[in-house]
Amino acid sequence: MTTELEQLMPTATRISQATTVEQSRGVAEVLARVQLARQFPRSESDAIARMRMACSHRALALRAFYRYNKGGSAVTGETIQLAKELARCWGNIAYSVDEMRRDDGYDQSEMHAWAWDLEVNEHVSTKFIVPHKRDTEKGAKALASMRDIYENNANNGARRLREQIFSVLPVWFIEMAKDACTETLKGKGDVPRPQRIADAIKFFEALNVRADQMEQKLGRVRDQWTDLDLGQLELIHASINRGEITVEEEFPPARVTTAEITASVPKVEPKPATAIPDHTDHDPGAIASDCPGCAYDTAEANRKAAEE
Repeated sequence: MTTELEQLMPTATRISQATTVEQSRGVAEVLARVQLARQFPRSESDAIARMRMACSHRALALRAFYRYNKGGSAVTGETIQLAKELARCWGNIAYSVDEMRRDDGYDQSEMHAWAWDLEVNEHVSTKFIVPHKRDTEKGAKALASMRDIYENNANNGARRLREQIFSVLPVWFIEMAKDACTETLKGKGDVPRPQRIADAIKFFEALNVRADQMEQKLGRVRDQWTDLDLGQLELIHASINRGEITVEEEFPPARVTTAEITASVPKVEPKPATAIPDHTDHDPGAIASDCPGCAYDTAEANRKAAEE
């Protein structure tokens, strides 16, 4: 009779002795953790205290939320970093994301993400397929290098793992953590928000990033920036200084529309035509040079005569 954990394990047609030993060790380890979780149950008050302490640190609060623009609207949520930290604070939770199989023939990987509350035996898992492709503005692009495939699998796996962890955590515990991180992001209560916005613009101007690029990144004008927006800018600034990302990756050059190009081209006004004086009542004996109209008529008559 197989256990639930053994049923979740991937199977293979040929298993080495080392693999068999490792599987047996993994089963024994999980069973030991279940036994310890029941012998030493969590204290909710201690879990809340650990959570509040963790969320009071600005380093976690800066990484607790994500925000990006999609289809003209902002998409926000909680990150995998916050999920893992809350799992640690809540205690007696096991989780993992595994690459079960990589199929280079079909350019895809089979992944498995799961989370398990060992104390109450609450277990959630999901299996999913990750194509070896990346979405771009010009459509899906196939990934060729091993590093790109690994990073693509890791990013997709992290999103699924985040949802599995949040599924076994109490909703009220997650909401309390979100509120605590938001309060930490506000911080600097003695500094007005307009001053913080001006300081953020100044910091990025030193990196040759214009204010309109920052507005495009956040999806709103500077006067509407929130504490979460300022926290995201602070995280981006720190990541750039550490060399984790580049300015070009976070702030691509702004697109120039046809209307902007047309507006930037100076308009050339047509020159007014030279008026020919009316000389119908002019004395026929007048000298042509004394009258521009007569001179014009004389030149036209000479041209027509030459053509004939």
